[in-house]
Amino acid sequence: MTQHIRTLPLAQVHLKQGDWSGPAEICVLDYDGRFVRRKRLETVEGRPFIVDLPQTTSLDHGDGLRLDDGSLVYIRAAEESLLRVTGPELARLAWHIGNRHTPCQIQDDHLLIQNDPVIGHMLEHVGAQISEVTAPFTPEGGAYGVGRTHSHAHGHTAHEH
Repeated sequence: MTQHIRTLPLAQVHLKQGDWSGPAEICVLDYDGRFVRRKRLETVEGRPFIVDLPQTTSLDHGDGLRLDDGSLVYIRAAEESLLRVTGPELARLAWHIGNRHTPCQIQDDHLLIQNDPVIGHMLEHVGAQISEVTAPFTPEGGAYGVGRTHSHAHGHTAHEH
């Protein structure tokens, strides 16, 4: 008797927010989980699929994946434990966060960072008010690329700290 091997749908096409529309299943991922190249994921409806992208990609809230069966998966940012940062000198606090290469979501009246007690304590030391919140985390992308950047490549050269 021959055993039939069922393969999972394959997502090899990343669609940026606004570049696609139509009905889609939903996949909820936290900030770290949205940084993928090859990974097995599952929609909230319970449908498993495999992501196999040509390079490591930061999936943003609202992006989509096209599966090889033609269906779409909508990426939603999961709620996660964050620190809400406020203070009278918000720009200076943002500088301290950026100086530590910490991802940061910037709002008009507050900043959001991942819940890191060490960074939180440092920020309190320089005058920030910190509160723990649970919310989707969609930090700013890197200055020298789209989405996350893990190096400081400036054109054709790079520097180290």
